[in-house]
Amino acid sequence: MSYKAGIIKAITELKDRTGSSSIAIKKHMQAAMGDKKWQNGIFLKALKDGVASGEFIKVKASYKLSPAAKTAAKKKSAPKPKKAAPKKKAAPKKKTAPKKKAAPKKKTATKKKAAPKKKAATKKKTAEKK
Repeated sequence: MSYKAGIIKAITELKDRTGSSSIAIKKHMQAAMGDKKWQNGIFLKALKDGVASGEFIKVKASYKLSPAAKTAAKKKSAPKPKKAAPKKKAAPKKKTAPKKKAAPKKKTATKKKAAPKKKAATKKKTAEKK
């Protein structure tokens, strides 16, 4: 896989709305490459060439796919209709035993006794001072 194809794949898989940073793209590609030696100069050149050709859009320090590149990627990834394989006969379904109904649970409702209402305290009359 070329670096440009790897960059396109990384950007589409990362699905960042504001674009993917070059570091995130690099980490994603290195994880996908496995044992191959990483060529940073080629990676940076592929990013710059992609921006110059219009495949990528640079937003601050992030990269997005251009609308033209998105439509091209969708066309390539659209699955081609394959010939239908001959259908095999389905295995006969086994009869399942009817399920037993669970015993109904007993409901024990606990009623709380209403607390007796407290009488309002009456105010004591104070003696008038002369």
